[in-house]
Amino acid sequence: MMTENVAGGEPESERPDDRTASALRFATELIAWVSAPWALAEHSWLLAALSVLVLIGLPTLLSTPGDKAHVIVAVPGWVTVLLVLLQLVVAVVGSWSVWPAWAAIPVTVLAAATVVTERRRWMWLLSENRRAD
Repeated sequence: MMTENVAGGEPESERPDDRTASALRFATELIAWVSAPWALAEHSWLLAALSVLVLIGLPTLLSTPGDKAHVIVAVPGWVTVLLVLLQLVVAVVGSWSVWPAWAAIPVTVLAAATVVTERRRWMWLLSENRRAD
């Protein structure tokens, strides 16, 4: 749904309904939170702990206005998209490095499905006429 932007007459776009994408995104994030420290622990417990801080802390701290109910540090939409891509890549790479193929293949499929379902949200996040309710 589009509404009229008071300032410039450009239509503002509302955040798309992304309940399915949100569930897939969260499942992939959980896998990243588990697989990254697991993979890094054999090299350094400090790197493992740092990976958790980065993967959970950055998306908690940084968010795009209108995308979350509470924004601590406002960032442009492209930052949020990059943070999601980071989580997806870490989930896939982490799962392949610590789990057998029978477990890593579904993670890869989940990450691919997440990319497909995230497209509308990402387009909205990258839109210059995003409405930040």
